[in-house]
Amino acid sequence: MTQHSAAAGKKALIIGAGTAGMASAITLSRIGVKIDLIDINPNWGALGAGLTITGPTLRALKQLGVYDEVTEQAYVGDGIQVCDPAGNPLRILPTPMLDGADTAGSGGIMRPTMHSIMHKYVKDAGIQMRLGLTADAFEQDENGVTVTFSDGSQGYYDFVLGSDGVLSKTRQLLFPDAPKAEYTGQSCWRLFLKRPASIERRTYFLGGPVKVGFTPVSKDHMYMFLLERCPQRWQEPEDNYKNLKQLLEGYDGILAEIRESLSEADNPNINFRPLECFDLPGPWYVGKVLLIGDSAHPTTPQLASGAGMGIEDALVLAEIFEKQANVDLAFAEFMQRREHRCRLVTQSSMEIGRLEQQRAPVEQQTAVVEKALNILKEAI
Repeated sequence: MTQHSAAAGKKALIIGAGTAGMASAITLSRIGVKIDLIDINPNWGALGAGLTITGPTLRALKQLGVYDEVTEQAYVGDGIQVCDPAGNPLRILPTPMLDGADTAGSGGIMRPTMHSIMHKYVKDAGIQMRLGLTADAFEQDENGVTVTFSDGSQGYYDFVLGSDGVLSKTRQLLFPDAPKAEYTGQSCWRLFLKRPASIERRTYFLGGPVKVGFTPVSKDHMYMFLLERCPQRWQEPEDNYKNLKQLLEGYDGILAEIRESLSEADNPNINFRPLECFDLPGPWYVGKVLLIGDSAHPTTPQLASGAGMGIEDALVLAEIFEKQANVDLAFAEFMQRREHRCRLVTQSSMEIGRLEQQRAPVEQQTAVVEKALNILKEAI
C-alpha cells in the first residue's frame, strides 16, 4: 500500500482504540488517509489475561506488518490438543492454513502485549489518540460527516468508523432499534498461570461438566479459561478462587493440580465475564459512518476469532480505499466482502456454545470447530 491511493488526502475519524480501531488507523494512514483516533477511556489500556490468536489472525497480523514482533513475544504453534477430563489426550485438532502459508496455525499472546505492539505502530504513523472523548452526534451531508464530541468540539470528516466495541455508542446513534447485547447463558473464567513443559499447544478438556482449556501466551506462561453455564450474575471478586476451585471438581491430572493450588492470593489474577452477543443485520453503515469489529459483529470466544475479524476489517477497508475514493461504494464493497465471513464466525461460535451447554458429544462440538476453521483458512 502506498500514499498514491484513491483515498489519499481524505480525513477519517476512528471511534475506539481497540484492536480493530488501531489496525484501521495503521492501514488507512499507510494509504494517505488522515486519521483522528479517539477512545472513551481516559486511562486507555488493554485489560485481560490472554488472547488466543488463530492461524487466520496470525496471517492478518502478517499483512498488517506486526507478525515478527508478535511472534517474538507470544506463543505460536499448530494444532489444538483435545483431552478428556482426566487429562488423557484424545486427538489433535488441526489448525489448517493454505498450502505455502508462511505463518503458524495457532497462537496466544497477552492482551496488553498485543495492544502495546499495535500502539507503537499507531504512534510511528504520527497518529495522536485523544482519550476520554466520545462522539455524541453525527450530521451528514453529501460530502462527509460533522461530528460533535463530548467536550463540545466539532470536526468534519470524509468518513467515520465506529470501532467502540460490544456496547458501542456509535451503533446506538446509527441504529437505535438494533438488537441489544444479550447474555448467552455462559460466563467465562480466565486465570493467568505459569506454563508447564507438558503444555505444548492450545489444549481443550472436553466431556466434563464445563469446558476448560489452556492457551500458551509466551515461553513461560499460559492462561486457563473455563466456560460455565449459569444464570447471569455479579461475581464477588473475593470469592473468585473458591468458585473456580469448585468448578474444577471432577477433573484429574494438571487440572486437579491447579485446583489444589488455588488460594486467595490468586483472586487478582482471576477474571470472570458473562458472555454477551447479538446479531446485527446488514448493512453496518448509515451514509458515511461504518461499524467495524465488535461494534458490528461481536463474537463469543469459542472460535478465538474476534480480534482477527477486526484486523481483517481494517485490511479489507484499506485495500478497498486504495482503489476506490467514493465512500458509499467503498462501504458497499466492504459489506459484500465481510458480512458472510464475519457472520460465519459469530454463528459458529454461538452454535459451539449451545453444544457446550447441552454437553453434546465431543465429536459434535469439534466438528463445528473444524468446519469453521477450514473455511476461515481461505484468504480474505
